Amino acid sequence: MTATHAAPRLTNTRLTRTFEQLRAQRRAALLPFVTAGWPELADTERLVPALIEGGGDIIEIGVPFSDPIADGLTIQRTNQRALENGVTPRMALEMVARMRANGVVAPILFMGYYNPVFQYGLDAYAAKCAEVGVDGLIIPDLPPEESDALLEACVSHGIHLIYLLAPTSTPERVQAVIERANGFIYLVAVTGVTGARGELAEGLADYVARVRRHTSIPLAIGFGISTREHVARVEKLVDGVIVASALLNHLEHVKPDDLPAEAKGFVQALRGD
Repeated sequence: MTATHAAPRLTNTRLTRTFEQLRAQRRAALLPFVTAGWPELADTERLVPALIEGGGDIIEIGVPFSDPIADGLTIQRTNQRALENGVTPRMALEMVARMRANGVVAPILFMGYYNPVFQYGLDAYAAKCAEVGVDGLIIPDLPPEESDALLEACVSHGIHLIYLLAPTSTPERVQAVIERANGFIYLVAVTGVTGARGELAEGLADYVARVRRHTSIPLAIGFGISTREHVARVEKLVDGVIVASALLNHLEHVKPDDLPAEAKGFVQALRGD
Protein backbone atom coordinates (compact mmCIF):
# COMPACT_ATOMS: atom_id res chain seq x y z
CA MET A 1 0.00 0.00 0.00
CA THR A 2 1.58 3.27 -1.10
CA ALA A 3 0.31 6.73 -0.19
CA THR A 4 -0.19 8.93 -3.22
CA HIS A 5 -0.66 12.36 -1.67
CA ALA A 6 0.22 12.56 1.99
CA ALA A 7 -1.30 15.54 3.80
CA PRO A 8 0.93 17.92 5.77
CA ARG A 9 1.56 16.28 9.14
CA LEU A 10 1.69 18.44 12.23
CA THR A 11 4.68 17.98 14.52
CA ASN A 12 5.77 19.40 17.86
CA THR A 13 2.25 19.95 19.16
CA ARG A 14 0.87 19.17 22.61
CA LEU A 15 -0.58 15.97 21.19
CA THR A 16 2.50 14.74 19.32
CA ARG A 17 4.78 15.58 22.27
CA THR A 18 2.55 13.60 24.61
CA PHE A 19 2.69 10.49 22.43
CA GLU A 20 6.46 10.87 22.02
CA GLN A 21 6.99 11.17 25.77
CA LEU A 22 4.80 8.15 26.49
CA ARG A 23 6.50 6.07 23.81
CA ALA A 24 9.83 6.86 25.46
CA GLN A 25 8.33 5.59 28.73
CA ARG A 26 6.98 2.49 26.92
CA ARG A 27 3.49 3.38 28.08
CA ALA A 28 0.23 3.76 26.20
CA ALA A 29 -1.74 6.97 26.59
CA LEU A 30 -5.05 6.78 28.44
CA LEU A 31 -7.78 8.90 26.87
CA PRO A 32 -10.87 9.28 29.08
CA PHE A 33 -14.02 10.84 27.63
CA VAL A 34 -16.65 13.17 29.07
CA THR A 35 -19.51 15.01 27.38
CA ALA A 36 -19.38 18.82 27.55
CA GLY A 37 -22.19 20.07 29.75
CA TRP A 38 -22.88 16.78 31.50
CA PRO A 39 -24.28 16.44 34.06
CA GLU A 40 -23.95 20.26 34.12
CA LEU A 41 -21.44 22.53 32.39
CA ALA A 42 -19.71 23.33 35.68
CA ASP A 43 -19.39 19.59 36.38
CA THR A 44 -17.42 19.05 33.18
CA GLU A 45 -14.95 21.71 34.27
CA ARG A 46 -14.46 19.84 37.55
CA LEU A 47 -14.27 16.43 35.91
CA VAL A 48 -11.49 17.17 33.42
CA PRO A 49 -8.81 18.06 36.01
CA ALA A 50 -9.88 15.01 38.06
CA LEU A 51 -9.50 12.72 35.05
CA ILE A 52 -5.99 14.09 34.54
CA GLU A 53 -5.11 13.66 38.22
CA GLY A 54 -6.26 10.05 37.97
CA GLY A 55 -3.86 9.36 35.12
CA GLY A 56 -5.63 10.56 31.98
CA ASP A 57 -3.02 11.69 29.47
CA ILE A 58 -5.26 13.10 26.76
CA ILE A 59 -8.84 14.24 27.35
CA GLU A 60 -11.62 13.64 24.84
CA ILE A 61 -14.61 15.96 25.24
CA GLY A 62 -17.85 15.20 23.45
CA VAL A 63 -19.57 18.18 21.84
CA PRO A 64 -23.32 17.57 22.26
CA PHE A 65 -25.30 16.85 19.10
CA SER A 66 -28.91 15.82 18.56
CA ASP A 67 -28.11 12.81 16.36
CA PRO A 68 -24.88 11.17 17.60
CA ILE A 69 -25.01 8.26 15.15
CA ALA A 70 -21.75 6.61 16.23
CA ASP A 71 -22.70 6.57 19.90
CA GLY A 72 -24.55 4.05 21.99
CA LEU A 73 -27.20 4.67 24.63
CA THR A 74 -24.85 5.93 27.35
CA ILE A 75 -23.33 8.75 25.32
CA GLN A 76 -26.69 9.46 23.71
CA ARG A 77 -28.12 10.06 27.19
CA THR A 78 -25.29 12.42 28.11
CA ASN A 79 -25.75 14.28 24.81
CA GLN A 80 -29.47 14.70 25.50
CA ARG A 81 -28.82 15.96 29.03
CA ALA A 82 -26.22 18.45 27.78
CA LEU A 83 -28.56 19.71 25.06
CA GLU A 84 -31.33 20.13 27.65
CA ASN A 85 -28.81 22.19 29.61
CA GLY A 86 -28.52 24.44 26.55
CA VAL A 87 -24.91 23.54 25.76
CA THR A 88 -23.71 24.63 22.31
CA PRO A 89 -20.37 24.23 20.50
CA ARG A 90 -19.60 27.84 21.35
CA MET A 91 -20.13 27.13 25.05
CA ALA A 92 -17.91 24.05 24.82
CA LEU A 93 -15.16 26.19 23.29
CA GLU A 94 -15.53 28.81 26.01
CA MET A 95 -15.33 26.05 28.62
CA VAL A 96 -11.98 24.88 27.23
CA ALA A 97 -10.69 28.45 27.33
CA ARG A 98 -11.58 28.65 31.03
CA MET A 99 -9.92 25.30 31.77
CA ARG A 100 -6.74 26.40 30.02
CA ALA A 101 -6.78 29.64 32.01
CA ASN A 102 -7.14 27.55 35.17
CA GLY A 103 -4.03 25.53 34.41
CA VAL A 104 -5.14 22.47 32.43
CA VAL A 105 -2.22 21.62 30.13
CA ALA A 106 -3.04 18.11 28.86
CA PRO A 107 -4.08 17.75 25.21
CA ILE A 108 -7.82 18.17 24.69
CA LEU A 109 -9.73 16.68 21.77
CA PHE A 110 -13.27 17.48 20.69
CA MET A 111 -15.33 14.50 19.57
CA GLY A 112 -18.36 15.72 17.65
CA TYR A 113 -20.28 15.64 14.41
CA TYR A 114 -19.81 17.47 11.16
CA ASN A 115 -23.01 19.50 10.90
CA PRO A 116 -22.26 21.91 13.79
CA VAL A 117 -18.69 22.38 12.50
CA PHE A 118 -20.00 23.11 9.00
CA GLN A 119 -22.59 25.55 10.36
CA TYR A 120 -19.93 27.34 12.41
CA GLY A 121 -17.63 27.58 9.38
CA LEU A 122 -14.71 25.23 8.84
CA ASP A 123 -11.91 27.77 9.05
CA ALA A 124 -13.61 29.76 11.80
CA TYR A 125 -14.11 26.62 13.90
CA ALA A 126 -10.51 25.48 13.47
CA ALA A 127 -9.26 28.96 14.30
CA LYS A 128 -11.40 29.15 17.44
CA CYS A 129 -10.23 25.71 18.56
CA ALA A 130 -6.63 26.85 18.21
CA GLU A 131 -7.39 30.07 20.10
CA VAL A 132 -8.97 28.38 23.13
CA GLY A 133 -6.64 25.37 23.30
CA VAL A 134 -8.43 22.46 21.62
CA ASP A 135 -5.74 20.26 20.10
CA GLY A 136 -7.72 18.09 17.72
CA LEU A 137 -11.10 17.08 16.31
CA ILE A 138 -12.63 13.61 16.02
CA ILE A 139 -15.60 13.64 13.62
CA PRO A 140 -16.96 10.12 13.10
CA ASP A 141 -19.52 11.00 10.43
CA LEU A 142 -16.99 12.69 8.11
CA PRO A 143 -15.52 10.25 5.56
CA PRO A 144 -11.83 10.87 4.84
CA GLU A 145 -12.54 11.28 1.13
CA GLU A 146 -14.79 14.26 1.95
CA SER A 147 -12.64 15.76 4.69
CA ASP A 148 -9.91 17.62 2.84
CA ALA A 149 -11.42 21.09 3.26
CA LEU A 150 -11.64 20.68 7.03
CA LEU A 151 -8.23 19.00 7.14
CA GLU A 152 -6.69 21.99 5.37
CA ALA A 153 -8.36 24.39 7.82
CA CYS A 154 -7.24 22.33 10.81
CA VAL A 155 -3.63 21.97 9.70
CA SER A 156 -3.39 25.67 8.85
CA HIS A 157 -4.32 26.47 12.46
CA GLY A 158 -2.21 23.73 14.05
CA ILE A 159 -5.18 21.49 14.90
CA HIS A 160 -5.15 17.73 14.40
CA LEU A 161 -8.01 16.10 12.50
CA ILE A 162 -8.29 12.57 13.84
CA TYR A 163 -9.62 9.83 11.56
CA LEU A 164 -11.32 6.58 12.48
CA LEU A 165 -10.88 3.08 11.10
CA ALA A 166 -12.98 0.01 11.84
CA PRO A 167 -12.25 -3.72 11.62
CA THR A 168 -14.31 -3.73 8.43
CA SER A 169 -12.38 -0.87 6.76
CA THR A 170 -11.28 -1.73 3.24
CA PRO A 171 -7.63 -1.39 2.13
CA GLU A 172 -8.73 1.68 0.16
CA ARG A 173 -10.23 3.30 3.26
CA VAL A 174 -7.14 2.46 5.31
CA GLN A 175 -4.98 4.12 2.67
CA ALA A 176 -7.22 7.20 2.54
CA VAL A 177 -6.90 7.62 6.31
CA ILE A 178 -3.16 7.00 6.47
CA GLU A 179 -2.55 9.59 3.76
CA ARG A 180 -4.37 12.24 5.80
CA ALA A 181 -3.68 11.14 9.37
CA ASN A 182 -2.50 13.69 11.92
CA GLY A 183 -1.81 13.09 15.60
CA PHE A 184 -3.05 9.51 15.75
CA ILE A 185 -5.49 7.14 14.11
CA TYR A 186 -8.56 6.13 16.11
CA LEU A 187 -9.13 2.39 15.74
CA VAL A 188 -12.70 1.37 16.49
CA ALA A 189 -12.41 -1.92 18.38
CA VAL A 190 -15.79 -3.28 17.32
CA THR A 191 -18.33 -2.92 14.56
CA GLY A 192 -21.28 -0.88 15.78
CA VAL A 193 -21.72 2.05 18.15
CA THR A 194 -19.94 3.06 21.33
CA GLY A 195 -20.80 1.31 24.57
CA ALA A 196 -19.24 -0.61 27.42
CA ARG A 197 -18.90 -4.31 26.68
CA GLY A 198 -18.09 -7.35 28.76
CA GLU A 199 -15.69 -8.86 26.24
CA LEU A 200 -13.37 -7.43 23.62
CA ALA A 201 -13.70 -8.50 20.01
CA GLU A 202 -11.52 -11.30 18.74
CA GLY A 203 -8.80 -10.49 16.24
CA LEU A 204 -7.75 -7.13 17.69
CA ALA A 205 -4.03 -7.91 17.37
CA ASP A 206 -4.41 -8.79 13.69
CA TYR A 207 -6.50 -5.68 13.09
CA VAL A 208 -3.92 -3.41 14.73
CA ALA A 209 -1.10 -5.12 12.83
CA ARG A 210 -2.96 -4.65 9.54
CA VAL A 211 -2.91 -0.87 10.04
CA ARG A 212 0.50 -0.70 11.74
CA ARG A 213 2.36 -2.27 8.85
CA HIS A 214 1.53 0.78 6.72
CA THR A 215 2.24 3.64 9.14
CA SER A 216 4.28 4.66 12.18
CA ILE A 217 1.73 7.27 13.34
CA PRO A 218 0.33 6.50 16.82
CA LEU A 219 -2.70 4.23 16.98
CA ALA A 220 -5.35 4.50 19.69
CA ILE A 221 -8.19 2.07 20.22
CA GLY A 222 -11.68 2.73 21.60
CA PHE A 223 -15.33 1.59 21.61
CA GLY A 224 -16.08 -1.06 24.22
CA ILE A 225 -12.99 -0.65 26.42
CA SER A 226 -14.49 -0.98 29.89
CA THR A 227 -12.17 -2.51 32.50
CA ARG A 228 -8.60 -2.67 33.72
CA GLU A 229 -8.39 -6.10 32.09
CA HIS A 230 -9.38 -4.62 28.73
CA VAL A 231 -6.83 -1.82 29.08
CA ALA A 232 -4.08 -4.25 30.05
CA ARG A 233 -4.84 -6.36 26.99
CA VAL A 234 -4.89 -3.60 24.39
CA GLU A 235 -2.22 -1.24 25.76
CA LYS A 236 0.39 -3.73 24.59
CA LEU A 237 -0.87 -3.38 21.02
CA VAL A 238 -1.41 0.36 20.60
CA ASP A 239 -0.20 3.82 21.61
CA GLY A 240 -3.45 4.93 23.23
CA VAL A 241 -6.56 3.49 24.90
CA ILE A 242 -9.87 5.39 24.86
CA VAL A 243 -12.48 4.82 27.57
CA ALA A 244 -15.85 6.54 27.34
CA SER A 245 -19.12 4.74 28.05
CA ALA A 246 -17.80 2.72 30.99
CA LEU A 247 -16.62 5.90 32.69
CA LEU A 248 -19.92 7.70 32.04
CA ASN A 249 -21.93 4.68 33.20
CA HIS A 250 -20.04 4.81 36.48
CA LEU A 251 -20.48 8.56 36.93
CA GLU A 252 -24.21 8.52 36.12
CA HIS A 253 -24.92 7.11 39.57
CA VAL A 254 -22.64 9.43 41.52
CA LYS A 255 -23.73 12.40 43.62
CA PRO A 256 -22.64 15.75 42.09
CA ASP A 257 -20.26 16.55 44.94
CA ASP A 258 -18.52 13.19 44.50
CA LEU A 259 -18.00 13.39 40.72
CA PRO A 260 -14.34 14.53 40.71
CA ALA A 261 -13.20 11.95 43.26
CA GLU A 262 -15.09 9.13 41.54
CA ALA A 263 -13.73 10.13 38.13
CA LYS A 264 -10.19 10.21 39.46
CA GLY A 265 -10.61 6.84 41.12
CA PHE A 266 -12.09 5.22 38.03
CA VAL A 267 -9.16 6.31 35.88
CA GLN A 268 -6.68 5.19 38.53
CA ALA A 269 -8.35 1.75 38.50
CA LEU A 270 -8.07 1.57 34.70
CA ARG A 271 -4.38 2.31 35.05
CA GLY A 272 -4.01 -0.38 37.66
CA ASP A 273 -2.92 2.11 40.32
